[in-house]
Amino acid sequence: MKSTEAEYQEIIQYCQDLFTKKNKDYGTSWRILRIPSITDQIFIKAQRIRTIQEKGIQKVNDDISDEFIGIINYCVMALIQIELGNNKSDIGADVLTALYNDQVEAVKELLFNKNHDYGEAWRDMRVSSMTDIILMKLLRIKQIEDNEGFTLVSEGVKSGYQDMINYSVFCLIKSNSLHTN
Repeated sequence: MKSTEAEYQEIIQYCQDLFTKKNKDYGTSWRILRIPSITDQIFIKAQRIRTIQEKGIQKVNDDISDEFIGIINYCVMALIQIELGNNKSDIGADVLTALYNDQVEAVKELLFNKNHDYGEAWRDMRVSSMTDIILMKLLRIKQIEDNEGFTLVSEGVKSGYQDMINYSVFCLIKSNSLHTN
């Protein structure tokens, strides 16, 4: 079995490669999105995963692993938007790559800190449970957004996006369905 770090790096590299290719196709058109719009896009992907898990069949041929990859990349977009603000400005490819790397590096550090404390408990969790946790985190983020970012005792939206990246990585590891072609 590969180490968690090796598995994490493989998945993140795949996601970043796809992100970079889409940036060449579309540019940074996603910069027009406000954070709540990115949250809703992530929600659509997570809800599709859950619906397919519950129904056991799907009518659109897109693989569930593509949805987890999309969640990862949209969460990175949200984290970049939080850092840069929603000013719609274009970002050069080199700067975008550095911003992407900064975000996934912070998320990776969080993952390993939590893995230390929780003893990789995620390895014994069901993918369906992690999907539910992603949806719960999305509902929390939506509530925080509706509260204009104010919380009384809770973490802000940034940690929610980071956790969703990690849970999506865990789901891809557990399902062993990363497309590497």
